[in-house]
Amino acid sequence: MSESRVKAVYAATDPAAQRTAYDDWATRYEQDLCAMGYRLPAMLAATFSRFVPLNGTAILDAGCGTGLQAEALKAVGYGPLTGIDLSPGMLDVARSKGIYASLHDMALGGPLDFETGRFGAVLSTGAITPGHAPPESFDELIRVTRPGGLLVFSLRDDDGQDPAYFAALPARDHLWEPVFKTPAFQTMPYGEPEVRNRVYVYRKR
Repeated sequence: MSESRVKAVYAATDPAAQRTAYDDWATRYEQDLCAMGYRLPAMLAATFSRFVPLNGTAILDAGCGTGLQAEALKAVGYGPLTGIDLSPGMLDVARSKGIYASLHDMALGGPLDFETGRFGAVLSTGAITPGHAPPESFDELIRVTRPGGLLVFSLRDDDGQDPAYFAALPARDHLWEPVFKTPAFQTMPYGEPEVRNRVYVYRKR
């Protein structure tokens, strides 16, 4: 069942279909992904905590889903956290956890309703990927990050990746600089073993 739900959300071809697919999945999302050995939250949290200081800076969780990623960061003292997602159902689950200062129904890939430089750090886990948020999502995420702030995000690193996502990184070298990336690792080894990701850290210039 978990594998079929993953396939359903990746088969969605437009934001409305994605919203519906994630709304339908919201109450079982974490249970299904954890059953597949979902490793992205742990890998991103470890990377985030290595590079982002625990200094009370405002953090944007872009494509926050149910808040699965932000729970670990909030537990060790990061925040205030702001979350955005295109699925009201996912946002309802995230809201029930009480870990965000604010949550907003916003989709990556278009303008974000935040002022320039609002956040000291931005994270995005599993959202900027084929079938979901496009590579152009980086433009707005960079804009809303303050100069010197860090962007920590995952990208697929397997045959399912679109080369446009890799090309988007150096194309924005005038806006940010690379800091770190993890080795590629299996994302869901017990459900989709062919899916691999890396976690990247970039600093806004």
